[in-house]
Parts: sequence; C-alpha cells; structure tokens
Amino acid sequence: MTTTFHAAQRGLALLLLTTFILPGCKKEEPGASGPPANEEELITTVRLHLRSVGGTEHKHWTYRDIDGPGGNDPVLEVDTLSADSVYHVEIDVLNESASPVDTITHEIDDEGAEHQFFFQPSGVNITVAYDDADLNGRPIGLRSIWTVGASSTGSMLITLRHGPDKTAPGVIDGDITNAGGETDIAVVFSPLVVD
Repeated sequence: MTTTFHAAQRGLALLLLTTFILPGCKKEEPGASGPPANEEELITTVRLHLRSVGGTEHKHWTYRDIDGPGGNDPVLEVDTLSADSVYHVEIDVLNESASPVDTITHEIDDEGAEHQFFFQPSGVNITVAYDDADLNGRPIGLRSIWTVGASSTGSMLITLRHGPDKTAPGVIDGDITNAGGETDIAVVFSPLVVD
C-alpha cells in the first residue's frame, strides 16, 4: 500500500516541510581563481529503497519538490512497512530540476566525512543502525538497517547535515542533538504505517 499526500493533507505537510527544507550542499565552481566560490545546490528529490532481509519485499519512499521551496506543494509517497521485519535501506538524493538530472548521492558519498543522515522515528517502533562509513569509520547514512517492531502509525524525520561534528557525544550513534553543522534537507515522511 502506498500513501500519497494530496490536498487534504497539504497544510500539515507544508508546515512540517517548509520548517525543515533548505538548499543543498555547496558546490565549488570549476576554474575559479582565488578562494573557491560556492553556490547552493538544490535538492528536489529524496528516494528511499527499502529491501526486506531475505528479499521478499522492495518498498519505496519518495519526497519530490521539483520547483523547490515556496512553489508547488511537494509530493510524498510512503509505502507501508511490515511489522516485525528488518529492511536494508538506501537513499538517493537528486536535483531533478537540472538537465540532465544531478545525482547528489555521489557527492554525499565522496564527501562522506562532511555529511551524515539522521533518522528520528516518532510514534513507530523502528530502530535505525548505520550500514556505511566515511574514511574515518564514522557513519554517513546513505545505507542503513531498519528493524521494525509491532504495528503502529507515526512518522520518520530524515535530516541530512553538512559539516556535522561526528566526534560529538552521541552523533556516531545517530543522535542529532550535538551534531551541529548545517541542514541540507530535512523531510518528514508521514503518515508512516507499520502493519
């Protein structure tokens, strides 16, 4: 089952999303002389691929806002997760307003020491463990393992930070409290149904 946001749920979704959405990572301009000039990179799309251990399920979650903050409403698609299951999760981050589409995922992976995803479930029994690491052995979050408990309904806030302090207390375990850095994007996937 896929839950898609439409007109009736736009108000809450817009309030939550506009609170959290900021432009993406800064990108160095090629061929510039002197100190590098930076420009904001737009993140329009965040896709999650959730594959159950054993490969019996392949779920998809998508956040898409092609025209960026302030334009048309973003669209969220959130597949229902199975209770008492374990999923391998991979994240794709894109700028679909560019031609060709800009796959920002590669930049996040290449600059892993400067990026980290944080996962904050609310109202659902989901535990997230990182399944990737940067060159220093600290998490990035492009790949993770989600252990899903009993049936429930809630949400999952996923935040990408640029320049977090990965040595701060709790950050290596996914606690955003002491992470610092700048938020590239934060998306609330809701309603999240575990059944």
